[in-house]
Amino acid sequence: MRLLLRSSLWYTSAFLGSHTAFKSELVTQAITSYLIKTMHYQTEERGRPNSSDYRIYFKTSDGKYISPFHDIPLIADGDQENDVPSKKLKKNDNEVLYNMVVEVPRWSNAKMEIATKESLNPIKQDMKKGKLRYVANVFPHKGYIWNYGALPQTWEDPNHTDKDTKCCGDNDPIDVCEIGTLVCSPGQVIQVKVLGVLAMIDEGETDWKLIAINADDPEAPSLNSIEDVRKSRSGHLEATVDWFKKYKVPDGKPENQFAFNGQFKDKDFAMEVIKSTHEHWRALVQKQTNGGEIDCKNVSVCESPFKFTGEDACNVVKSVRISVQFCVCCNYN
Repeated sequence: MRLLLRSSLWYTSAFLGSHTAFKSELVTQAITSYLIKTMHYQTEERGRPNSSDYRIYFKTSDGKYISPFHDIPLIADGDQENDVPSKKLKKNDNEVLYNMVVEVPRWSNAKMEIATKESLNPIKQDMKKGKLRYVANVFPHKGYIWNYGALPQTWEDPNHTDKDTKCCGDNDPIDVCEIGTLVCSPGQVIQVKVLGVLAMIDEGETDWKLIAINADDPEAPSLNSIEDVRKSRSGHLEATVDWFKKYKVPDGKPENQFAFNGQFKDKDFAMEVIKSTHEHWRALVQKQTNGGEIDCKNVSVCESPFKFTGEDACNVVKSVRISVQFCVCCNYN
């Protein structure tokens, strides 16, 4: 049903785009306001895809704007205390599922990311030197080779030197490579099982890459560790290292380096990295550390000095100037 709704909206948009007689303001507004609700979240797209003004904003199921960086819980359906996930993970780590915010669908090239320095932290396309960024197709790969995104309520602190990599964090939420068979959509929030982690060193900064699988994926029950991936997905981990090593080379940059000789660390190690980056995020939103230009406005984090009202959040979105607005993709848990 979701696929049918999404496809219908896509073809309706394409049809209207090629028949100017139907481009009335009323019809455009109807497409603009069309939102497909999810179990927990909605997305609202503003601006034109593949443009500098394109943004994907997030809402709760009852229509309140939120930050995907700060207001979506780290642990999916985990115990909450005053709107903040408990510091302690479940006793059985195998049961822990994390929320992942999908930024980039598999096989696509646009470098989409959570805008950490903008209010409400929408997803946008990264820019460099005034140009939109796209990753090159580095043979034999096509675009991103996994669904790529981030864990909310995590932060790789640029002021913290990691004891293992000896490098500081990259100032972003921790990245996730989701290796399931399903292709996701930008802004989709999925629940994932974490299987391991790769420590990439990007221009002297620690940039952790979690390996995870969508809990709803048909192969999820059989994948519970990085060794399971190695056995059942021959060459997949090697391709991941190769991709991260070379993806910036077409832009004239050197190959990326890795800690641990490019070897993947196991699930237990990955859990510790997640807990550490979650604690750094806590310090960030409680103003216990210097976040620089990071925008920490949120609507739900208890005792955060950056907390503001739902009305304030709504005004942030209303203030965004756009030329054309479509909603052609959906999310679901």
